[in-house]
Formats: sequence, C-alpha cells, structure tokens
Amino acid sequence: MTVLVGSLNPGKVQPVRDVFAVLFPELDVSGVAVPSGVRDQPVGVGETRRGAVNRARRAARLPGATWGVGLEGGVRVERGRGWLFGVVAAARVGDGVLLTARTAELPVPEAALPRVLAGEELGGVMDELLGTHDLKRGAGTVGALTGGLVTRPAVWAQALALALAPTLHPGFYPSVHTARTNVR
Repeated sequence: MTVLVGSLNPGKVQPVRDVFAVLFPELDVSGVAVPSGVRDQPVGVGETRRGAVNRARRAARLPGATWGVGLEGGVRVERGRGWLFGVVAAARVGDGVLLTARTAELPVPEAALPRVLAGEELGGVMDELLGTHDLKRGAGTVGALTGGLVTRPAVWAQALALALAPTLHPGFYPSVHTARTNVR
C-alpha cells in the first residue's frame, strides 16, 4: 500500500512521509513525477488548487497507489500585494475521496512580485535575491524569510494533516465519505 506524492522534490515528499508515518504508518510514501497542468508558478487560489488536485489525481492513477497527494505552491495577488501560499490535495484510491487544505500565507517581497507576475517561479527569484541555491527543495522562501522559525516542509505537513482530518474522524464528516470524485 503506497502513497504517491506528485513530485520528486524532497521538500514536498518528506513532509508527506512524516504525516503518513504518524497517521497511517503501514503506508509507504514515494515521490513520482506528474504534471500539474498549470503554470510553473501558479497565480491565484483557483489555479494553485487545480495544480494540487491534478497532481493528486494523476499520482492516484498510477499502479500500486492507495493515495495520491499533490502539493502546489502559489501566489495570491490582491490590491497590488502578493502572498505566498500552498494547496494540498489528497485523493484516496477506491472510494474517490478528495481532500484539500490551504497553507498559511506569507507576504511576497515587493521586489519579487513583478517578476513572479511576469512568469518567473518565486523560488528562483528568491534564490537570486537572497544569494541561495535551490531554496524550494529545502526550507523554502518561508524558511528564509522567517529566520527558520517556519519552514516549507512544516507548512506542507500542517496543511496535509488538516486535509486528512476527515479520514481520522469519518463520523464527523459523513458527506466527505459519501461523495465520489473521479480519481481513477
């Protein structure tokens, strides 16, 4: 029984592994390369959610999957300001349950926002601004800008745990367990 994470990025795979090790220790967790179907840097809640759901469903369709999990980082823009956030989607194979949750948000640095809106990925922009390398595969922008108090993997783990709550307490969420989506 395997959880397939729709990414090979260790900064995404490890938090999924950590959460499932606590909640469902009998499941193995592996990363797989699947397309998100959205831009490399999604803008807006809708596009970011689509990317996460696409990754989760595509991973869930692969042989041996018990769950497919998608994590997609995006930027939300409002009144000329930007906020970094993420969406986690978890698709359970067999019954079609699809669970989603959003992460907390972090203000996008003002120097980075125009470049992100022009199509660049925030991770690359932040690497250039901070003089780092491959920030998105480690602590992430959130880790760099919070002095390590909050890291990208920790944010992903929290959102995934929140998304999975209905599986731990199905009696409190009967509509989740009776709704069917097209996972397969």
